[in-house]
Amino acid sequence: MSELIAFRIDGALVDTQTAALKQLEGSPVYFDNSPDSLEVIRHSTAHLMAHAIKRLYPEAKFFVGPVIEDGFYYDFRVSTKINDDDLKTIEKTMQALIKEKHPIERIESTKAKVSKHFATDDLKQEVLKRIPEGVVSIYKQGDFEDICRGPHVPNVRILRFFKLTRIAGAYLGGDETKEMLVRIYGTAFADKETLRDHIQMIEEAKKRDHRKLGNELKLFTFDEEIGSGLPIWLPNGSRLRSKLEHLLFTAHRKRGYQPVRGPELLKSDAWKTSGHYDNYKENMYFTVVDEIEYGIKPMNCVGHLKVFQSEVRSYRDLPLKFFEYGVVHRHEKSGVLHGLFRVREFT
Repeated sequence: MSELIAFRIDGALVDTQTAALKQLEGSPVYFDNSPDSLEVIRHSTAHLMAHAIKRLYPEAKFFVGPVIEDGFYYDFRVSTKINDDDLKTIEKTMQALIKEKHPIERIESTKAKVSKHFATDDLKQEVLKRIPEGVVSIYKQGDFEDICRGPHVPNVRILRFFKLTRIAGAYLGGDETKEMLVRIYGTAFADKETLRDHIQMIEEAKKRDHRKLGNELKLFTFDEEIGSGLPIWLPNGSRLRSKLEHLLFTAHRKRGYQPVRGPELLKSDAWKTSGHYDNYKENMYFTVVDEIEYGIKPMNCVGHLKVFQSEVRSYRDLPLKFFEYGVVHRHEKSGVLHGLFRVREFT
């Protein structure tokens, strides 16, 4: 049987140390490729990576290192420029740390004491700002420690199957008005074969990356002079879009949808009535025309409501089905923009 690494107790994952100290019982989580296990493995591998970075770059300061779909990342600040070639060095240092077999310890304290402990670390203070009052946990392995809710595996020695995949920049807390940190992505599994298959899948996906194909097939481009997240459709891409729109138009009409068209610019009063102004304002673009505030639409629904209100309706008219190829704009943060998947203008 695989090694026990955590428990699921009352819907939450708990490390073995905490379960033993507090005499908690739950469903065991073993070292395998199950979703619960991978969450713990990847979270622990993120800390292992940070430990290696700290050993290589003692001045490094760390922000957050969460588990994400298919892997993990860590955001940190370092004075030395790090590039893709350095990933191998970090991986080798991670392997060296594994051989040192550091146990992973959870330490619980108050927010005030943790703040005092990390008094000279401004990034830790940023993390603490986002944590409510109460118990704050620190996970420690060897000479590395970080604020973290956990859980983690009992010992780094089992974290053998990982790969650091890429380096990127990320604004502190996703706020583009703040400093740019270094972000390293990686992934981890419970065995060599699954890791190998995943890496092979990533390499194959790179060949089919829509950004690569968009450039090679001259479908679309981006230009910083125009602005981030604002795609420019080239002739080939525009023709492809037209064909897709025709297919969708036909499909919608067959299903009883009626085409409509609304303006891209609406008075802010309309957005206040709909609730967008209170709940979505930070993701919208605004301008003032003749001393009246207008908002560029982030979605089509308000215009469609006005279509519905344009005449007296009866319940016998329902259901009414409208569709629109409406151009919408959303203020996506720079750090999440990604080809055509996350943009600031789309249809």
